[in-house]
Amino acid sequence: MISLTDSQKIGMGLTGFGVFFLFFGMMLFFDKALLAIGNILFVSGLSFVIGLERTFKFFFQRHKAKATSFFLGGVLVVLIGWPIIGVVLEIYGFFLLFRGFFPVAVGFIRRVPVIGSLLSLPGISTLVDKIGESNNMV
Repeated sequence: MISLTDSQKIGMGLTGFGVFFLFFGMMLFFDKALLAIGNILFVSGLSFVIGLERTFKFFFQRHKAKATSFFLGGVLVVLIGWPIIGVVLEIYGFFLLFRGFFPVAVGFIRRVPVIGSLLSLPGISTLVDKIGESNNMV
């Protein structure tokens, strides 16, 4: 079992609440306040989980400059008050930031009993394989 420090436990809670507020804000037709709270909680939770220094190193690597600018720019646009444009920018930046993790996640999901068999269906498996291949190309 993985042991977590107290700050990592707090970070997991903050990140979870952030994802909840982001999802709830989108379900309520892009509510500005909920999206802003979700963004703040998500980013602060991430920094609690992996640490401030590692968070800074993750976001501000030279090859991730475009992705970071889209993600953090989207957060800023949501905080300014344009939620739909901000969320689109955030999603694009999030995809660029975490594209190296998607093949690992798909490989894990393929081992889950019911969902794995769904991902093995002919049309879906080719789509999932293309996503994995495009993410390895940088």
